[in-house]
Amino acid sequence: MKKILFTIIAVLTALPVFSQSCYWVFLTDKQGTTFDPYTYFDAKAIERYRQCGADLYDVSNYPLNSGYVSQIDAIATEEVGTSRWLNAVAVMATPDQISRIEQLPFVSSTHLIATDLQIASNKKSEYSEYSEYSENSDLPQPLTDQLLRMGGQEFAQLGIDGKGVRIAVFDGGFPRVNTHQAFRHLFENHQIIKTWNFCNNKEDVYGWNSHGTMTLSCIAGIADGNQKMGLATGAEFLLARTEVELEPFKEEVWWMQAMEWADKNGAQIISSSLGYGKERYNIWNMDGTSYVAKAGNMAARKGILVCNSAGNEASENSWKTIITPADADSVLCVGGIEADLKHYRHISFSSYGPSATGVMKPNVSAFGHAYTANVPGDNRYHFVDGTSFSCPLVAGFAACALQARPGLTALQLFHEIEKSADLYPYFDYAFGYGVPQASYFCNKKQNTVARPTFRFVEKDDVVEVHILNAVSPTENSHPFFCNVQNEQGTLDAYKHHEIERMDTSTIIVFDKKQLYRRTLNVWYDGYSASFRLTEDQNKRLFVTGYNTDFGFTVSDNGKETYTAKLSPQLQKKWQKGDWSDVSSFGNNAKWRSDIYAQLGDMIRLSSQEHEINGWSPATHVGFRLMRAFGKAYCIGLGVDYGNTRYGFDPEKRIRFDNLFNLSGNDVKHKYYYFSEVGLELFQRVRFVPGGIFGKGVHWDLGAYVSYGWYNYKVEYNEIPHAKDGDITINNPQYLDNYRVNFGITTRFVYDWVGLYLRYRLTGFATNYDADPTSPTAFKMDLPRFEAGIQLAL
Repeated sequence: MKKILFTIIAVLTALPVFSQSCYWVFLTDKQGTTFDPYTYFDAKAIERYRQCGADLYDVSNYPLNSGYVSQIDAIATEEVGTSRWLNAVAVMATPDQISRIEQLPFVSSTHLIATDLQIASNKKSEYSEYSEYSENSDLPQPLTDQLLRMGGQEFAQLGIDGKGVRIAVFDGGFPRVNTHQAFRHLFENHQIIKTWNFCNNKEDVYGWNSHGTMTLSCIAGIADGNQKMGLATGAEFLLARTEVELEPFKEEVWWMQAMEWADKNGAQIISSSLGYGKERYNIWNMDGTSYVAKAGNMAARKGILVCNSAGNEASENSWKTIITPADADSVLCVGGIEADLKHYRHISFSSYGPSATGVMKPNVSAFGHAYTANVPGDNRYHFVDGTSFSCPLVAGFAACALQARPGLTALQLFHEIEKSADLYPYFDYAFGYGVPQASYFCNKKQNTVARPTFRFVEKDDVVEVHILNAVSPTENSHPFFCNVQNEQGTLDAYKHHEIERMDTSTIIVFDKKQLYRRTLNVWYDGYSASFRLTEDQNKRLFVTGYNTDFGFTVSDNGKETYTAKLSPQLQKKWQKGDWSDVSSFGNNAKWRSDIYAQLGDMIRLSSQEHEINGWSPATHVGFRLMRAFGKAYCIGLGVDYGNTRYGFDPEKRIRFDNLFNLSGNDVKHKYYYFSEVGLELFQRVRFVPGGIFGKGVHWDLGAYVSYGWYNYKVEYNEIPHAKDGDITINNPQYLDNYRVNFGITTRFVYDWVGLYLRYRLTGFATNYDADPTSPTAFKMDLPRFEAGIQLAL
């Protein structure tokens, strides 16, 4: 039995050495390969390359050297895929295998794929009905509010529906797209050009995660055959499944392969409601350097506009930025606003910018509360929340914009969509440039100058913003936006406020000390302007000191009606790229911690005769502190208190009782209690993120040492001379040798609940074997294996 146990211990200890991970293996060259773009690319791709001036014969389009790939495959456990753009092979390999691969002369480097591609999370909305507005009455197909907010009626009146534009949609599956009535027109008109399931290496994508069905409906869906949910109902589509739930390694490879597949098959726009964030990266990694971000920038150079969700991390205290690949310079990052035609508000979950390098993100916004196809369910349509849906809404808008301006390259389209937004040139890290407007592409906005709606008035200590025109109170609010921009071009602070009543007596006041070496930017009622102090004024402020808080006051005839102060943590620090206010602790931070409780049982595995009878419960409570090395690996130290109660069989004469002249008939119950304080050193490997506390599926393996104390309790039958109580153990060899114990422990946990195993390597040391007849000789063959449930917060 001991051999079996030590074999288990050896296997558990060796697991990290033999564990496999996913790696990119980068090659030095593509020597000996040939390439004909006219047989490789779809005609629409060739047309796109020529239009944007990209090189069809660029080395990134050439295939990999098959000989190199074969030699790598011969060493690795599994080939996951290849990337022409990266000149790399993705493999599953052990550390030993990857070390051997790195020795190959044609391998330039390897990179561990420590990332988990995930759909931007969504939830079903509590709202169940959808209202139609009178603006729809003169359109052949009425538009949902999510399209009216972008001025979609302007496209509809001109018959612009994305026809001739090819869109690739990446997601976790598209169940019932081939049968749902919202997409019937796509099949009747042969608008689904190609599909590919990268997860299963086949064409079928019409299953799995319904997230893709919902996002596609925000681009091209028609509800009940009449009401548009997306603007690009006439576009062509490439559908790619690239995401599998609970797959920790391979999605990055599949996403890269889907990018190259979309490029090959003529995609002009990519809609990706997928992203990498807090589960595998740190905030400072959101700097446009991830491989998917690099691929997004490369796609732009090849003429493809990539639209990506900003993410839903606004409420995460340890994650105050967007996700990648939305952090790439040339990827159109889309944030979310509330679904309201009367108010202009950031939706609570939509991630805030900027990127880690201060790049302005998101670029634009759209409804983060959308009406989509429902799969499955009794209702064919429903409401859902998430930037997963603002992104495809903008992707459909982009297709219509490209149809209206067919000569635009991807980068030109990117910037034109920004300019079309209703706040442009004002921007901030909640809305970007605002919501794109179709009128810009329908020749109704260009070459027009917005009338001034306010003016700056400078006084001794303040700068006032005076409203120039009276606006009567209505059911619609009047949004007022302002920000303070530093000399590096990033924002130190910004504010949005909805004012119910604005007239010529309304004054917004800014303290000049807030504007030291900064620019004040203001947007109100379609007009944007900026104010900056002169250099002499800045010098005088420097002498007196300046206020780092940012707020403003709205006054009516000298009477203050509203005062706002921005949160120092959210507006002074992380908006400037200073992440020091973010907690150092937490599941995605450098230091992590657990408070836990364990309830288990001592398991008897030996065939020898035991005195132990029935359940022997073991309980532990403790605290663990871990130092993270990346998102998936930690080394930790734990302190705990434990107590185990062993129950003895009262019907047996036990040698332990020889000390006390006990008879089996006299005894009702006998218990041996062992208490200990322990110290554990362990490693944690997280395989899959997720769960209520974000811990996901993780495995711990460690060793412990403890110091213990004990007592023996006897409960007698009801006889006159008997009295229950604790009996002192006085065997000197036992006392000297069983206070300090050590062993190994392992846990397999999902989020806050899991299973644990402990094996004690130490045993009792008594004089029983030396002299079994001694009155102080006793033997307790206690179980060493403990198993149970762990609960951890």
